[in-house]
Amino acid sequence: MLTGLAVAFGGPALLLSRADRLLGPQDRLLTKVLEELVMWLFLGIIVTIVIVWERRSLASMWLRPLAWSSLGWGLLLAAATIVVVMPALTWLLRAANIPGFEAGMAKILVLPLPFRIFAVITAGVVEDALFLGYGFTRLTLLTGTKWGAAILTICLFALLHFPNWGLGPVLAYLVAVGLAVAFFVWRKDLLANIVAHVIVDGMGLVIVPLFR
Repeated sequence: MLTGLAVAFGGPALLLSRADRLLGPQDRLLTKVLEELVMWLFLGIIVTIVIVWERRSLASMWLRPLAWSSLGWGLLLAAATIVVVMPALTWLLRAANIPGFEAGMAKILVLPLPFRIFAVITAGVVEDALFLGYGFTRLTLLTGTKWGAAILTICLFALLHFPNWGLGPVLAYLVAVGLAVAFFVWRKDLLANIVAHVIVDGMGLVIVPLFR
């Protein structure tokens, strides 16, 4: 379990460290594609650990069989995030004169559309599976409390976005991820969280830019 947690949280952290330079120049598209593929590799390792080493099913990550209810709840969480949560957090950052998402968005929107679609899918599926499906559930088992596991997951999830997004978005992520974790604890449905994450990121990085 500790090995799995090291992969789930430490793996993405490696891609934000100097070790990431092994994949190539940071501004090269191929390097960014390789980074996304490595994230999928981390997910493959986690799935292997769960099934082979822990001898558990993926249901232990609160992954349910595909159902319309998961899609519906995911849509509701995405709608609440897009319509209420993110606009409110963006306004608060501006009111506090803290840089928001603009700098991070500028770096991403210059990338080709197919890559952005791939990145959105990777973020939704892989990040939620690593941090929530494995990270949160195993931290709960280790700490014996959902509160402690939730705080650790929220802080690690948000802080891993700091190198690419900066302080303002991290502060916003603390709230947004907190909502996602609370929803995950309530519904115990990893697929619903994945659906919401893909929709929210897809709107910001793919859909909205197409109409600008």
